[in-house]
Amino acid sequence: MRVGISLTTNYPAGTDPRQGARWIIERAVAARHAGLDSLYIGDQHVSPTPYYQNTPMLGRLLAEWGEAPAGCLFLLPLWHPVLVAEQIGTLAAIAQGPFIMQCGLGWGDDRFAGMGVNIRTRPSAFEEGLDIVRRLLAGETVSSSRRFRIADASLALRPAEPVQVHIGASAPPAIDRAARLAEGWIASPGLTREEARAQADFYRESCAAYGRHPGAVVLRRDIYVGESSSEAQAVLQHALSRGYRGMPAEALVAGSVDDVAEQFRLLGEIGYTEILVRHLIDDQPKVLGSLERLAAVRAALA
Repeated sequence: MRVGISLTTNYPAGTDPRQGARWIIERAVAARHAGLDSLYIGDQHVSPTPYYQNTPMLGRLLAEWGEAPAGCLFLLPLWHPVLVAEQIGTLAAIAQGPFIMQCGLGWGDDRFAGMGVNIRTRPSAFEEGLDIVRRLLAGETVSSSRRFRIADASLALRPAEPVQVHIGASAPPAIDRAARLAEGWIASPGLTREEARAQADFYRESCAAYGRHPGAVVLRRDIYVGESSSEAQAVLQHALSRGYRGMPAEALVAGSVDDVAEQFRLLGEIGYTEILVRHLIDDQPKVLGSLERLAAVRAALA
């Protein structure tokens, strides 16, 4: 079982922009000191609250990271694929270790409208964009006259090693797409354990149907590792009292080092190879303390 981090890059309105950026950097440093296995940040556009964009933020974080894998999410229908390939080429050159491209369809009529993209065509735009990005990263010269009109595009700055693709998906057709196209699948954070089990089973069955071996089977969990079980439960109840992201309590992980390790172990038993953590609080000292204790969670899992 691997434990990585998907850093929060969205902060409440009114947050000092520089302070928010410093918090992200401090969390990346703490994640490295905890020996976490991977580091990622997300992707969001036309956000109603301050959101630090993925490629410049990850470029800064890589200065604090080591040789463990790192990457970021691209909501591909909202991006031009040549620009995605160029950004990955640069980020992979900065990174000391493997670069992993996370990608997804994106959501929200207002976000697609704000970016001038038709939300109804996002599945086909996703597949076309991913194909172009991969061909560019492989060194091909690409032309296309479909949705993306491209003439003789090529990428001179390419990653030194192959870039894995992990697709985030929750609906059955999207999970099937991940099995068909990617080296890994990322499950949604709001799944109960039984839902997580059913989706992992469906992913593996879909891989088998395509004659492919399942790659990384990843589940994101919003967590807090407390100084004690009681302290962690108090933090969790406070988050739930505020309607934490509409998620069921069962989908959230909070407890002592032993509690969290046991919950992660159970997720490993149903087929997940990696847990990507995100903290369910914004309190910076508590988040940094939780990250420090995640080192002990990793040791317990090992």
